[in-house]
Amino acid sequence: MTTIRPCSPADISKLNLCNLDPLTENYARKFYFDYLATWPTMFIVAENQRGHIVAYVMGKVEEDPDYMKIMGDKYLPWHGHVTALTVAPQYRQMGLAKQLTAQLDRACEQENAWFMDLFVRVSNTTAINMYKKMGRVVGYYSDDPAGGGTSEDAFDMRKSLPRDKHKRYIRENGENHRINPEDIYHA
Repeated sequence: MTTIRPCSPADISKLNLCNLDPLTENYARKFYFDYLATWPTMFIVAENQRGHIVAYVMGKVEEDPDYMKIMGDKYLPWHGHVTALTVAPQYRQMGLAKQLTAQLDRACEQENAWFMDLFVRVSNTTAINMYKKMGRVVGYYSDDPAGGGTSEDAFDMRKSLPRDKHKRYIRENGENHRINPEDIYHA
């Protein structure tokens, strides 16, 4: 039996089982603690019966600064963002990713976000297909989203939340719409 629950400070030291995956971003401990302190309802873990963290999702709500509104359709209003989602290899195909993202979606709905987004590497076809099955669509293609010239291209996948009744922030055929790193606001 696996339990989905909010992350606690003690859980930060138990993420190793999930973070060993080469496709999972690893961050300094301070980063995890900052997320937990700032967005406690959006850092959610899956714990197995032995007390091991076998999956987690970290998210936040954010928006671009007002001056970015001149960028037109590149401006991002108040929205939820999946910073990290990972499931330990032996716990995949059990629906944990779906449960975690659904709970994060609900937390962002409570914050009145327009949509959810996440970045996924273009080579990670397993994740792309999983996200599509969960109702996310490719919002746009980003060449080196980190802007440092060293990272892999990524898709920005989005899912409208109830506030976005007309799916204003979802772009059809987003794979064909190229966005450059300088077009994205990096806080």
